[in-house]
Amino acid sequence: MPADATAHVRIARPSRDLAAAERFWVAGLGLDVQCRHQADGTPGHHSLLMAGRPGAAWHLELVHDPSAPVEPRPTPEDLLVVYLGEEVPDALVERLEQHGGTRAPAHNPYWDTWGVTLRDPDGYLLLLSTRTWP
Repeated sequence: MPADATAHVRIARPSRDLAAAERFWVAGLGLDVQCRHQADGTPGHHSLLMAGRPGAAWHLELVHDPSAPVEPRPTPEDLLVVYLGEEVPDALVERLEQHGGTRAPAHNPYWDTWGVTLRDPDGYLLLLSTRTWP
């Protein structure tokens, strides 16, 4: 199967604290929990949280292996950009901050012109863009 517009995309990242990540991505941004699994203590078994939008061709998977945790190592260019196509609502930014996010300047000033950048509890950047994507 070719990787065309119908292919589903999963963005997987390590997380230090899945409960904190869920507060940010689900309660803060408003994504839905698509799957949640708690590790049973067996070495190599991961706890995970999958969050996304129903019917979307993508989801975010956050994983944590309690027996061998992987430290998140985001760079300033690791952006998850959500194109809103409108001004970023102040209420959304406030809700994300109330649920563990922190505002951050963008590494590339282009994004400060076209959106709002927030750091999630694991240090990854979410950019809410006022632009659209065709």
